[in-house]
Amino acid sequence: MKLKYLFNDKHFYSQMLKIALPVTAQNLVLASLNLVDTIMIGGIGEAAIAGVGLANQYYFLLNLLLFGIISGSSIFTAQFWGTKDIKNIRKVLGVSIISGGMAALLFSVAAFLFPEKILGIFSKDPEVIQLGTQYLMIVLFSYVVTAFSFAYSFNLRSTGDAKTPLLVSVIALGTNTVLNYLLINGRFGFPRMGVSGAAAATLIARVLELVMLLWIVYSNHGVLAASIKEMTDVSADFVKQFFKVTIPVILNESAWALGVTMYSIVFARMGTDVLASSNITGTIDRIMWVVFMGFGSACSVMLGNKIGSGDEDQVFIYAKRFAIIGPIIGMLIGIIVAFISPWLLMPYNVSALVLDYARLNIIVLCIFLWVKVFNFINVVGILRSGGDTTFCLMLDMGGVWLVGVPLVFVGGLVWHLPIYYVYALMHIEEIMKLIVGIPRLVSKKWINNLTTTMGK
Repeated sequence: MKLKYLFNDKHFYSQMLKIALPVTAQNLVLASLNLVDTIMIGGIGEAAIAGVGLANQYYFLLNLLLFGIISGSSIFTAQFWGTKDIKNIRKVLGVSIISGGMAALLFSVAAFLFPEKILGIFSKDPEVIQLGTQYLMIVLFSYVVTAFSFAYSFNLRSTGDAKTPLLVSVIALGTNTVLNYLLINGRFGFPRMGVSGAAAATLIARVLELVMLLWIVYSNHGVLAASIKEMTDVSADFVKQFFKVTIPVILNESAWALGVTMYSIVFARMGTDVLASSNITGTIDRIMWVVFMGFGSACSVMLGNKIGSGDEDQVFIYAKRFAIIGPIIGMLIGIIVAFISPWLLMPYNVSALVLDYARLNIIVLCIFLWVKVFNFINVVGILRSGGDTTFCLMLDMGGVWLVGVPLVFVGGLVWHLPIYYVYALMHIEEIMKLIVGIPRLVSKKWINNLTTTMGK
């Protein structure tokens, strides 16, 4: 394919920006406010950052499980939207809400009954566990609410509406930051609640987010304004086909999340300074990823719509465009972030050692960023859009468990390397996934029209 043909398509870029820009803006707001929240919590001390980080690591497991369930459902929604099949879109929404809600409820109950034991998996520091428990015992009540919000937000994007989730997130996250300011340190007559205040702010913001989503969807009588009967009127065959595609995504995200959790366990056992630096690095990393989250969403929706409409030639053209543009932007952003990293770390009130670790970690992330971007777009945006979820499962599991986790454990706990070298070892898995993933993309075996096989 000639480069001119690859890039000269106004309709493609118009559709891409329509979806990618709102998702990018939403994730930018989320990452920026998380950065502000981390700085506010950091004012209490390094143990507070580490404790909230541990509690959020538990939520991270739930978050990726929900991402697996809901993004699995959005594969169907995108393809059904290609044929404007609203009836089946509403069925998919119902199955995703029930599945996600049950998963969130299990996480909430476990956190309520065994908070210290859960956090003790990640750290042995009593102060860190105690502060993390304070945070977890409040924020756990937001988990089911978050599952419902995920279902509506992801499926709205799959129907081309990325603006509504953006609007709702900006308001909810802005509320979260304001409440953090008021409750963490007790401003304007509010009680000084420390990490409990941060948790209360998060809970209130997530409830507000769901209320606004439901109000907008149902007051406008949109595609997702489904009744309970419409969401639950599903056959056994429909549910079977749903989980046939979705379960590999759930297993993929769960296995990957567990692998990332193994990384956090290693970092925690390398010391509180290392754990604090990795939490700071993670916040910066999320800011770097805001653009690519938008790209991934646009890729998944656009390819899914095209597959559903039966235009397979255009599907492959779109896939190649995303696979080339993403890594190029990844290289540019990596260079910029590496250069400005000292300034990004200036607001943090932590030791010089923690800052030095975080700066070097960021350099490593920037070096590997373009490879991570390709893998993300290939797995989440391209291969999954065609229902090739089993291959994605094997690719991600192989990368994390056969390459990443062994190298990190050996590097951190056997060789006792500095954290930035361990970060470099962690990213070797991305090289493996790149080598294996490219031939799969080129083969076109991932293009499957699920609307022709889905039970009615």
